[in-house]
Amino acid sequence: MTTTAAEPLSAPRRSLARMGQALRGRDFRIWFAGQLMSASGALAQGVVLSWMVYRLTGDAVWLTVLTACTWGPTLLLGPWAGALVDRSDRRRLLMVTQALMMLLGLALAVTTALFGPHLWLLLVLATGTGLVATVDAPARQVFVVDLVGTGAVASAVGLWEVALNASRVIGPGAAGALLNFGGPSWAFAFNALGYLAPLLALTRLRPAAPVDRTADRPPRADARGGLAYARRSPIIRGLLPMSAASGLIFAMNLTVPPLVDRALHLGPGGYGLLMAAFGLGGLPGALLAAAAPAPTPRRVRTLAVATSVAVLATALAPNAFLAVAGMAAVGVTSIWFIATANTLAQLRSAPEMRGRVMSLWGSAMTGTLPFTGLGVTFVAQHVGARTGFALAGTALLLATAAAWRALRPRD
Repeated sequence: MTTTAAEPLSAPRRSLARMGQALRGRDFRIWFAGQLMSASGALAQGVVLSWMVYRLTGDAVWLTVLTACTWGPTLLLGPWAGALVDRSDRRRLLMVTQALMMLLGLALAVTTALFGPHLWLLLVLATGTGLVATVDAPARQVFVVDLVGTGAVASAVGLWEVALNASRVIGPGAAGALLNFGGPSWAFAFNALGYLAPLLALTRLRPAAPVDRTADRPPRADARGGLAYARRSPIIRGLLPMSAASGLIFAMNLTVPPLVDRALHLGPGGYGLLMAAFGLGGLPGALLAAAAPAPTPRRVRTLAVATSVAVLATALAPNAFLAVAGMAAVGVTSIWFIATANTLAQLRSAPEMRGRVMSLWGSAMTGTLPFTGLGVTFVAQHVGARTGFALAGTALLLATAAAWRALRPRD
């Protein structure tokens, strides 16, 4: 029996319809495919950079330095980057940032192949990548709204998380294979070539949504305006600390190795198993976010608490079996939570402020990692691996409690 237009859709079919809402648009399909390629390359480059820095120094502290070079610019320059995004044609801006990302990847590939790996050069190019990403990340997030409109943002963000989880498998897998058979320069070249797909896509896209510009004001005033807007908005003000706390959950390269080695007493295979469990759990979490109706503060609050509980349960897991199950639960809840919270932040922001709000979101999540990550690794080293891993869940729980009133339903 076929469903007529007059017949209401069942709940599962409504969920599937919402999940695929963004994919109905030709422009988003093109952009989505290109981003899957570039995200896989970026993750491959990140894995190889971390491995090379550790091999060159033999000191895990240098991984924190690498994190500071990569994400520090987001914290320092985020408000100005957001102002630039709001003042610019996002498609043209992304053509510039994605081209610069490709050139930086090529620079890493060429210099490593010709001169070998040098710590100072790796850190300089990582800093350059971080500077470009400071503008690129909020531009990509706001550009999705330009492509699909506000009605399909939840679907688009959820599908992006699906692509990101797929790239968490493709990227590190490609990095390992290229390191073994071709060396680090091949992995960097893989990342650079991955940007050809989104650049080609951008030449074919014509977003229907108008671009909001505030060119009549100086950039510094726009940056201050973004900070003031976030302070005035209770929901944005509550979501940003939650974003910062969740950044620790996704910084698995800092928290999982000590848990695997010192608490669970597993080898590299155990590390890979826990990371795979997180990635596999994240896939249904992303699909649930894409299939859900418009996000509400109550749902964000509930998912944040569920994520905190899953992290704390994993930290307390007495054996590998329960730790793997816990990591899968963390994957489901954290990806569902972050996609829902991100969508809520975009939808509750004024259109002319979305770039600045998304840049502050990135500053909170990844820009604070050089500081929060250092604290977590210190605790894991000197207090205990389980305590260090549990800090992420505790921080998110405290941030959620602080934002509880702001996230009360008002409908």
